[in-house]
Amino acid sequence: MSLPAPTSGAPVAPRTFWHVVLQSLKGMQYDYTRESLGRAVLLLAVPMVLEMIMESLFAVADVFWVSRLGTDAVAVIGITESVMTLVYAVAIGISFAATAIVSRRIGERAPERAAHAAGQIVVIGVVAAAAIGIALGVYAGPILQLMGASENVVVLGTDFARIMLGGNATVFLIYLINAVFRGAGDAVIAMRTLWLANALNIALGPCLIFGWGPFPQWGVTGAAVATNLGRGLGVVYQLWHFAGNRGRVHVRLRHLRPHWLEIRAIMATAWSGIAQLLISTTSWVGLFKILALSGSAALAGYTIAIRVVTFALMPAWGLANAGATLVGQNLGASKPERADAAIRLTARYNMLVLGIIGAAFIALAQPLVGVFTADAEVLRQGTRALWIVSSAFPLYAAGMCLEAAFNGAGDTWTPTRLNFFCLWLGQIPLAWVLAEPAGLGALGVFIAVPVSFAALTVWSAVLFRRGRWKERRV
Repeated sequence: MSLPAPTSGAPVAPRTFWHVVLQSLKGMQYDYTRESLGRAVLLLAVPMVLEMIMESLFAVADVFWVSRLGTDAVAVIGITESVMTLVYAVAIGISFAATAIVSRRIGERAPERAAHAAGQIVVIGVVAAAAIGIALGVYAGPILQLMGASENVVVLGTDFARIMLGGNATVFLIYLINAVFRGAGDAVIAMRTLWLANALNIALGPCLIFGWGPFPQWGVTGAAVATNLGRGLGVVYQLWHFAGNRGRVHVRLRHLRPHWLEIRAIMATAWSGIAQLLISTTSWVGLFKILALSGSAALAGYTIAIRVVTFALMPAWGLANAGATLVGQNLGASKPERADAAIRLTARYNMLVLGIIGAAFIALAQPLVGVFTADAEVLRQGTRALWIVSSAFPLYAAGMCLEAAFNGAGDTWTPTRLNFFCLWLGQIPLAWVLAEPAGLGALGVFIAVPVSFAALTVWSAVLFRRGRWKERRV
């Protein structure tokens, strides 16, 4: 496969597919409003996909080691993560605004305005993380009880939950600052951040869980410490790049002084993004509450299955994020049709890749889940969950890219409405009806996932074709 040469004024790059892949990892700066779309998607998507692979490894690495401690320990991670999704929702919701605004400013050739927006985004993140960390960290134990955890799970997992919820600033900043880098087209910096953070997490995780060498044996709590230390190192690396001159966005102290008009403008886009993710993530909390009625084995099996699914979906989000950056920058450059074409191209790539992975997951569901557990009932529940959820992978792939188009344009309200109707008014009621009145138990919850996301994708496609998102101003 070969790709067109770069436009005049862009760095000279090799023409072959694999050479462009290698070039994408070097961190060179390109004008993504002028590059051929094939090249632009590839140059952005490769580091973004690798970034998301590293993000998904945080979840897989933790559950791999913690599963050696028993079913209750896995349930601790599953329930805590279901609460952490609320933190992710706020962080990612604001990150939608970060990518949309920064990419638009870069497309408008206004780097100083991009840097000012980035500084205000960091301020917002620090304040929000502190407020959420205090509120959730103090009540970690009662929160686990509220989520339906057994007494053993609460005793075992309170410290883990307190560290994860109280230390959420590392999650916040790593998401927000990486969103700025992606919006600016500095996808390689975002990728390296996650690689560095995950390397430390993988190295420290088993040491702190099992007490290897000179390290203390902290059990499941050690996984939380390792995760936060890894992400903390990633944030330090991000701030170092912000303060330097190697990327497109150079944040200085003057950019960090609160500017209320700018903060209001950012939050005007971020609020509906936060609502969008809160709706999406609280639907997962609802699913866990319904699953808790089927016992710890169902919770543990579903947790393992979703971790495996997340490992596949996070790289797919990398492709969708590439589309969001191209949308923002091309709308900023007054090229709406090019933005439309970029999303269609990324959606085709994403459907192909996730379709292949989904087929593999269906065929290999039992051995994949078996890597994480030897418990017969957990294995049975996890296997059913994995092959059912994986059955709609191509639809997930298309839906990701379509929602990325809306979010990249700053139209975060449209995906919010879609999530509300398809997840809150669709997925949760359907899961409960299938699990309880219909008597399917955990199986009913598993079935509700692909059905609701199929509806979400079809509705997104209809609204995408109407094209109103191209008129959004941020």
